[in-house]
Amino acid sequence: MSDPKDSTDELAGSEQPFVQHLMELRDRLLYGVIGLAICMALLAFWPGPSGLIDLIAVPIRAHMPPDAKLIAVGVFSPFFVPIKVLAMAALLLSLPWWMYQVWAFVAPGLYSHEKRFAVPLIVLGSLLAYIGIAFVQFFVLDKMFGFIQQFTPASVAATPDIASYVEAILSLYLAFGLAFQVPIVVILLVKMNMVTVQKLKDFRGYFIVVAFVIAAVVTPPDVISQLALAVPMCLLYEAGIWGARWFVKSSAKPDEEVDKEEKAAS
Repeated sequence: MSDPKDSTDELAGSEQPFVQHLMELRDRLLYGVIGLAICMALLAFWPGPSGLIDLIAVPIRAHMPPDAKLIAVGVFSPFFVPIKVLAMAALLLSLPWWMYQVWAFVAPGLYSHEKRFAVPLIVLGSLLAYIGIAFVQFFVLDKMFGFIQQFTPASVAATPDIASYVEAILSLYLAFGLAFQVPIVVILLVKMNMVTVQKLKDFRGYFIVVAFVIAAVVTPPDVISQLALAVPMCLLYEAGIWGARWFVKSSAKPDEEVDKEEKAAS
């Protein structure tokens, strides 16, 4: 018959690591929120909420009459919309810091070769997200609004509401930021042995169809924005295939070394 004390000690020994993990998760979330707050304070100082609104309004104002401005239909829109834009800009600015917190939380449970593999992916993922958002701001929005304004009747004043405009472009930022993560997803699928590089090559034709379907769903109903999302996704898919081949080779580790690390950790 087992000793109750032994079962109590066993429970205590298994409970402590779980509590430590929760405390570590709490600390990482707290550090992330602090970083977000610092970024919000910096952006509130410069360029400020109004400056951020002016920046993101550049693409559409370029296709509006010279003296036309965006309008605020809602009573509280002049206050809440700039705050919303400020928070989103701060989140984007603090994205590497958030990625570092995620990395610091999971790193103790990874082997050395997995750490060497994860760090470049975190950096690449953040960089691709910034590239996707910059692509929207400096190319897609200008072409999209130029295309849409061509269909505006002469008797209609195209003065969009600031709240609907911000909501529309934030959805585009999110869509392109996620879509530009295609190489990361492809590399992880190969790294986790879920697919092979050859299967990804065979799936190339189907992915083109999937990319255009996704672009048709998540972008406004205009050809410019749909092509601007679908074509880069296809190109990034090809880049992901090449990157998967390179990452798998560079991060490969002999089975004997992995076994040694597993024995040392046990």
